[in-house]
Amino acid sequence: MTLKERTAEAKRAGQITATLDEKIRNRALEAMARELTDNIPLILDHNQRDLDNARKDGLGQALLKRLALTEEKIREMARGVESVAALPDPLGRRSLHRELDEGLELERISVPIGLVGVIFESRPDALVQIASLCVKSGNALILKGGKEALNSNRILHELLYRGMLKVSERFEHSLMLVETREEIGELLALDEYIDLMIPRGSNALVRYIMDNTQIPVMGHADGICHAYLDKYAEPEKSLPLIRDSKCQYPAVCNAIETLLIHRDRVDMLPRIQEILQDVELRGDETVRHHISCTAAADEDWDTEYNDLILSVKVVDTMEEAIGHINRHGSGHTDLILTEKEHRAARFQAHVDSASVMWNCSTRFADGFRYGFGAEVGISTGKIHARGPVGLEGLTIYKYRLKGNGHLVADYAEGRKSFTHKDL
Repeated sequence: MTLKERTAEAKRAGQITATLDEKIRNRALEAMARELTDNIPLILDHNQRDLDNARKDGLGQALLKRLALTEEKIREMARGVESVAALPDPLGRRSLHRELDEGLELERISVPIGLVGVIFESRPDALVQIASLCVKSGNALILKGGKEALNSNRILHELLYRGMLKVSERFEHSLMLVETREEIGELLALDEYIDLMIPRGSNALVRYIMDNTQIPVMGHADGICHAYLDKYAEPEKSLPLIRDSKCQYPAVCNAIETLLIHRDRVDMLPRIQEILQDVELRGDETVRHHISCTAAADEDWDTEYNDLILSVKVVDTMEEAIGHINRHGSGHTDLILTEKEHRAARFQAHVDSASVMWNCSTRFADGFRYGFGAEVGISTGKIHARGPVGLEGLTIYKYRLKGNGHLVADYAEGRKSFTHKDL
């Protein structure tokens, strides 16, 4: 069977899963979680094959860390699937109920998007997160993982799909895995079947997908996040937050890449350097007047390092910081450190990003930490979904209108008039 034929089957499957009762979808999720916990040695065996191959190929330590699974990590994945099952049903929610005229009622109801394609790199646990969210939201799913996780993805897909089918044959063809790099180009051309494409991976991957498909793409190409140390920042609170935002996991998209410091807080630079001893600081001229560090180049303000590197700049005002963020940031996640609520409110109102933090780590910008159960990715766009994308971002809506012989001609010719009354 060709990829196009398989994708057409997945599209038809999505029309069936969209109508499945919530109880069936939740039972499928519970069965998927059991398959994971019942087959931990099998999963670890497949994952070890990937790790052995990755080491032979010279894969970097950061990517090896993302690739590696442990028994506890698999159990955590299973708990994540169960937590998605426990979330409220995202389907059938009524966000509008309006009387257009007596006996003519309009509703707006949440429904699945349809067939979602997700292309991701390195992390086999992402496959489980994404699959669980799509099952809960009634969507069919096509998954394409990186070649470095081929064996892990293959066994996880097999187990999850088996769990779904144990609950109902109506899930057949709704969870599809493609494995070769060549199939990416084919998938991107199937806009007649695939309703949404979500890339999770490097900037190069995301940009390639955005530039090579007619399918709507939801995601982010860059994660250039900032922390702004305001003149009214409290040092003992701010310093650990700066470190956590940069160092807790530097290879992810919600770690900060630039620190902006109000001129009145340059006295904190030596302490900042002290808590970031393992980080290469790249500072502007003012920063280098106070501490010894690498000189920042113009391109540093537009760079996502995904590493223990941080560019540092001194600004005269909060407005200058906001301007810098809106000019150089990627609209992902940005942070203000201040004890003045009115300044935090102004910063959060004027910084044009999907998540804007006040006195808390940028690393909180995550679907699980936001209580979404999991996420299929993070979107910096402004159409349909923004920020960590969980169940709500995997739904759209339809309008349902119920009448009783109502004719448009009666309203066009003045015999009747609309009431437009919200119910």
